[in-house]
Amino acid sequence: MGMSALGIGPGDEVIMADSNWIATAAPIIHLGAKPIFVDILPDTWCIDPVEVEKAITEKTKAIIAVHLYGNLCDMDSLFSIGRKYGIPVIEDAAEAIGSTYRGKAAGSMGVFGTFSFHGSKTITTGEGGMFVTNDADLFERVLTLSNHGRSSQQSKQFWPDCVGYKYKMSNIQAAIGCAQMQRIEELVRKKQRNLVEYRKRFDGIQGLSMNPEVEGTETGAWMPTLVYDENLRVRREQIQKTFTDLSIDARVFFWPLSSLPPFGSCALNPNAKSIAKRAINLPSFHDLTTHEISRVEKAALSVLCAD
Repeated sequence: MGMSALGIGPGDEVIMADSNWIATAAPIIHLGAKPIFVDILPDTWCIDPVEVEKAITEKTKAIIAVHLYGNLCDMDSLFSIGRKYGIPVIEDAAEAIGSTYRGKAAGSMGVFGTFSFHGSKTITTGEGGMFVTNDADLFERVLTLSNHGRSSQQSKQFWPDCVGYKYKMSNIQAAIGCAQMQRIEELVRKKQRNLVEYRKRFDGIQGLSMNPEVEGTETGAWMPTLVYDENLRVRREQIQKTFTDLSIDARVFFWPLSSLPPFGSCALNPNAKSIAKRAINLPSFHDLTTHEISRVEKAALSVLCAD
């Protein structure tokens, strides 16, 4: 709805990072536009501003900054590029509730921000999400689009001013969301505690690293992710099998979108391609115990540090 309200449509291009979930790319396709996948930074796993600027054409209508796994994009650089070329920067903060960039909350800085309330997220309404913006006109256009094209300013009943969507949240979902928002600080703290506990176990072990926190940022720690060097010669499937055998849930790092069948792209994004082969998402439930985290540690090290 946000991109539609910005006027993005057929023939337009939207730049985004190759390492992402398809939910960020799908709306671009639905609007008839084209996602342009660029590489990520090796340290934050987020979109590389240098590659963004290289990808800009006369067709570029937006840049999407996805704060992957709660890690923060280099927003200063992206905004600088946006101002230089007159291109809006959108924030996808679906995974970044609780993350901050130079004191500003993820999702609060772009022309608009989006959040996910999927069941896997830090706070949830089961499904759905949230659109936020400081632009009153943009907000009104999105509100209209969300309600079958019926404007809140229209005095006639059942009179759509345009063809919109049906993207309204139910009152039950909203009630759940309000209750979750009352606990948001507690829930974020628990996520951050999980990451601290994991770091205690894996930091300092040669060849292993976890979610970065570059200077001026704080991660909401939605998903603790363990990255291992190529020279360890471990295949992701080995780790998954070990975890499965021990009834521990672990998930793969997002595949590069350019490698998926719907896109048929031949993008050469070495960082996105590399990290997908050597990273694993660890259990992240709010109320993990130290004993459970120790089980995860033992399982991971049994593969990664095997003789």
